[in-house]
Amino acid sequence: MIIGSGIDLVEIQRIELAIERYGQRFLNRVFTPGEQAYCQRKRKAAESFAARFAAKEAGAKALGTGIGYGVTWREIEVMRAPSGRPSLRFHGRAAQIAAQMNMRHAALSLTHSNELASAQVMLED
Repeated sequence: MIIGSGIDLVEIQRIELAIERYGQRFLNRVFTPGEQAYCQRKRKAAESFAARFAAKEAGAKALGTGIGYGVTWREIEVMRAPSGRPSLRFHGRAAQIAAQMNMRHAALSLTHSNELASAQVMLED
């Protein structure tokens, strides 16, 4: 059964400008080392960063908290299965909230165009 859902849409240029303006400080505040390594291997890294930014927002919405109102950016991590399928891993307070909700699975879908990145999260018990 679905116990939480969230969706988010991000302008890629907004993330690109944040990276240009704040550099590593922005990346370290929002993304885990694993997420940074994955995105920086991509030719268009800003698209991958934007998709993960959207996934974190969507994940926080699915938890019912939002970012900054119970969970932080790095407590929601986008992982990749060997097949390439994306998934979410919750840490810290986000993991505690997910456990209180009896969440057993988090389904994640990512997409992007030239201008926009989007993510959808469904939490299941």
